[in-house]
Amino acid sequence: MIAAMCCVGAHAQADSLTEGNHAVAAAQPVIAESAESIHVTKGMADSAYMRNDFVTAIRYYEDLLQEQGEAAEVYYNLGNSYYKTENIARAILNYERALLLRPGDGDIRFNLEMARSKTVDKVTPISEIFLVTWVKAVRNLANADTWGKWAVATFVLFLISFALFLFGKRMLLKKLGFSAALAFLGITVASNVFAFQQKDVLVNRGSAIVTAPSITAKSTPTEGGTDLFILHEGHKVFIKDNSMKGWKEVALEDGNVGWIPSSAIEII
Repeated sequence: MIAAMCCVGAHAQADSLTEGNHAVAAAQPVIAESAESIHVTKGMADSAYMRNDFVTAIRYYEDLLQEQGEAAEVYYNLGNSYYKTENIARAILNYERALLLRPGDGDIRFNLEMARSKTVDKVTPISEIFLVTWVKAVRNLANADTWGKWAVATFVLFLISFALFLFGKRMLLKKLGFSAALAFLGITVASNVFAFQQKDVLVNRGSAIVTAPSITAKSTPTEGGTDLFILHEGHKVFIKDNSMKGWKEVALEDGNVGWIPSSAIEII
């Protein structure tokens, strides 16, 4: 993946590229034809990005998503391209989409936080107990598929450990088998729960990014409703009610709730 920015110190400057697994393939020449008359490849999009032709890179990455479906790396690179053109709202939107597919990716999460730091709205989330925060952090280490693989692997280990407990001839082996069986059973259950939750978040997308420059949230789904608060582009909201045509009731991280036009946001 192409990395758009990093901080000074632990990371390089904003214009540098992340190294390692996210390095872009060698630049490839781009045929000077319209996107409609050529078959767009990721190498062409990456090449446009490397040439600082971010407008072309954006068009190519968007074409790739339409033709080949969702891909975390393409969303990530598209977010980087939008960031370079200072379209922070769409950069955040695509980083968020990349993070849905690859929640444990540190580069995506870092660039998302960098983009968020450039937004106008600063909202303090409702505090939650440490255990809830810790469980969410563990869940976000992997996506649904990875947690599903963990569930299968640990269930097999549970069966082996339980067999050792049942058929072991020494008391020490029985104790070890019993303890290991309990541990693997717990991990199996947790992995299944995390896999279900990650799948649910991916399928039932209940959050969105404000794409309008600014919008006033109303107390009712009408222009005549009471003004509650103002949101600016790039802010993340959580959809509470999707039943009203042209309007959505949204909640903020600080608990505030209001109605905004559907056209002012885009679903992650």
